[in-house]
Amino acid sequence: AELVKQVTVSEVTEIVPQLLQQTVKVTGSLVPGRQTQVSSQVGGRVLSVAVRPGDRVAEGDLLLHVDTENLEIQLVQQRANVEATRAQLVSSRAQLERTEELTRGGVSSASVLEQARSATLALEANVAALEAQVRSAELALENATVLAPLSGIVSARSVEPGQTVGAGVSLLTIVDLTEVELQGAAPAGSSPLIAPGQSVTATVNGLSDRTFPGTVARVNPVAVAGTRTVPVYIAMDNPNNVLRGGMFATGQIVVAEKPDAIAVPAVAVREDADGFYLLKVSGDELVRQPVEMGETWDRGRIVEVAGTALGDIIVTAPLAQLEPGDKIEMVED
Repeated sequence: AELVKQVTVSEVTEIVPQLLQQTVKVTGSLVPGRQTQVSSQVGGRVLSVAVRPGDRVAEGDLLLHVDTENLEIQLVQQRANVEATRAQLVSSRAQLERTEELTRGGVSSASVLEQARSATLALEANVAALEAQVRSAELALENATVLAPLSGIVSARSVEPGQTVGAGVSLLTIVDLTEVELQGAAPAGSSPLIAPGQSVTATVNGLSDRTFPGTVARVNPVAVAGTRTVPVYIAMDNPNNVLRGGMFATGQIVVAEKPDAIAVPAVAVREDADGFYLLKVSGDELVRQPVEMGETWDRGRIVEVAGTALGDIIVTAPLAQLEPGDKIEMVED
């Protein structure tokens, strides 16, 4: 009786068009898409702080109050200075008009008129400078109430009520997690293949059952000294804020792809004196299917082939005991 060899369903594959992709792996950490250090633009004693780390804030929400007593006193003084100088300016302009009339009548000299004009111009300049000081004092008073510059979540707070703070000192940190950025490292040898706009599929430690899409935003032109890696920055949406800054992530950047390709696992391709071939299932027999080799993908694990037809059933497992002409029986795994 002729020997019949068994082949399991998982050891054969039907030839169908497939999408081939070449990817570059990057690993790194997630950082918030936007974050800002919030500081007070005026110095003084902090009266109240309205938020704590973890609180969600909207742009324009109240964050903290700085004591405004000194600022209010300064504003009153500045306004009083302006009013007093304006009164002097009114008097100076009236005096200038009288001097101009006297000069036209020949009673006053040109030098006296020039002195009057100079005095009026000086007072006008003083009024303008004092008005600017009033606006500055009003702005300082407004800035004593610190508002959120963006919507997000408070991640750090370094101020307590009663503290005296200086202008420009960082008091709070707000992060916006609606988008996050994977700041990853790619092998320097693969970096020329990476370009902004390429699509990325990322997995995140702790969320291994999910994948997250992303897009290459930027590629650093300089490799990190001593590491042979190039920094790559990948923008990712953050649905429901499940991603957090500091999480470790791995991304696969699609650097090349070919749709509707005819390809098989490289281990399925055999070679004899006549060239490359595949084992094709024809009824209950294996036949030699000649093929021409094309491009390789997935680091050599997948190879494009020409010579097969859609729907062909090919042995794709590396089964050395099978030969063209063998009788086979298909069995379930």
